Amino acid sequence: MLVWRVTRKAHAERPMSGEGVRRYGGRWNYIGLAVVYTSQSLSLAVLEYLVNLSITDLPDDLVSVQIEIPDDLPRTEIAIKELPDNWRTFPSVEELKDIGAGWARQGTVPILVVPSVVIPTEFNYLVNPIHPSSHGIKILSVDPFTLDTRLYSTRKPARKRSRKVTR
Repeated sequence: MLVWRVTRKAHAERPMSGEGVRRYGGRWNYIGLAVVYTSQSLSLAVLEYLVNLSITDLPDDLVSVQIEIPDDLPRTEIAIKELPDNWRTFPSVEELKDIGAGWARQGTVPILVVPSVVIPTEFNYLVNPIHPSSHGIKILSVDPFTLDTRLYSTRKPARKRSRKVTR
């Protein structure tokens, strides 16, 4: 299975360390616990990155990291119905950190599949970087990444004209 990360070039040397969220925490982990957040598609990885800052603050040194997780690697999946009703709130609720921290500390399964808060019908794949099986995960590519410049504009959309048919 292919998954993706978007990160700054400086962090691309060790994209599977989990160091960033170990230092700052995340929706699914507490500070002090290393977890690697990946997404099922590059577009979701971009959205997950963008929700954490203003697009005008987007760094100009981003890279996309394509990662291969072996299909036979065990995983635990969390369904939306298993989550509290307020699971999509910001800041995130502690219950989600408890779920992720419990999974990581238990250390029996290397991958935790969770619904994306940004697009709940899509998934993020959390990797426990200290699980022995996580060493089978491979970095396939690290490529420079930039967004389409139209995303930075704040122009108003043109008014649509009526398509009324006259006879």
